[in-house]
Amino acid sequence: MACAAFDGQVVRHDTRIEDLLKKFVCVRLVQANDLDLTLFQFDFDLTFAVFFLNADRTIYGRFGSRSDQKNAEKEISLEGFRKALTGALELDKGYPKNKGILAGKQPLPVTMKRPEEYASLAGKYKPTIDYEGKPAASCMHCHQVREAERLSYREANKPIPDQALYPWPMPTVIGLTLDPKEKAKITEVAAGSVAAQAGFQAGDEIAMLNRQPIISTADVQWVLHNATGPTKLDAAVLRGGKSVNLQLALPNDWRVKSDIAWRATTWDLRRMALGGLVLKQDPATNMALRVDYVGQYGEHAMGKRAGFKKDDLIVKVDNETRPMMESEVFRLLLQSKSKGDKVPFTVVRGDEKVELTLPMQ
Repeated sequence: MACAAFDGQVVRHDTRIEDLLKKFVCVRLVQANDLDLTLFQFDFDLTFAVFFLNADRTIYGRFGSRSDQKNAEKEISLEGFRKALTGALELDKGYPKNKGILAGKQPLPVTMKRPEEYASLAGKYKPTIDYEGKPAASCMHCHQVREAERLSYREANKPIPDQALYPWPMPTVIGLTLDPKEKAKITEVAAGSVAAQAGFQAGDEIAMLNRQPIISTADVQWVLHNATGPTKLDAAVLRGGKSVNLQLALPNDWRVKSDIAWRATTWDLRRMALGGLVLKQDPATNMALRVDYVGQYGEHAMGKRAGFKKDDLIVKVDNETRPMMESEVFRLLLQSKSKGDKVPFTVVRGDEKVELTLPMQ
């Protein structure tokens, strides 16, 4: 069985993990150049992602989750990695008899088989890194794959779909907080959330979701990433030593509360929709958005040229005055406006209201 890691961090010394890894053929990949997208489908904003595979390319599971820019290891741990390794080995023992329940974990059809097939990346990278010359410049970063996918919609004058805007949602979006030291054990269920309505409880361990065996938070994210709302997902949890069946009903637009501000790929969304502005929530305003940063160069200076200033309070975008996160502004503009459209903004600057117009890119 293979264990492939992307942008692999060095695993700190842990003899139990080392013993488990001896049962795998370990492969470390540090580039997205010529990456096989028909097999390796994961969250391209991660700094550490793991695949557990059979030699015939059947995927047993994935590992690696993230929801914060500075605290990149908040959702992962050595203990969780060890339990995911153990879970993969258990699935391997039952293979190929259990191949049917692994079907949902396998890669889905893609429009581009290699990153270099995207127009924005074509001809810019060779299949391998130039270690003798310019290794950094010749290395395609994983986040560039997601950026290229979004650009393909933008250049075709198509709305960027929710799945591409809000990839790999964390379980907190549906109301579940998982223990990073376990495979998929619930520590908290948000009151009133869709998870609470489905009957999930703190202490439950998610064993199956959408008919797939779960060995990590990343496995839960894989299911959520590929779920389109509205839909219903069957789940089985271990509760008090017994298996309990639940059904998770996802409404339309369920994923839009995902906060994608931490993602490296969001920087290009800020260029397209906000002209290089970075917006932060400000509870004192109706729109709850304050200009925290104004880009200074190139296409990221479009907001500056349009007249925006740091600490401007945005109270209206187009015709919207409802409270929104920065991520929701991206969705509003990138699904309803095309390149070249000019969008009116109303900002409060001191005691004055200022009307500005921002061209979309």
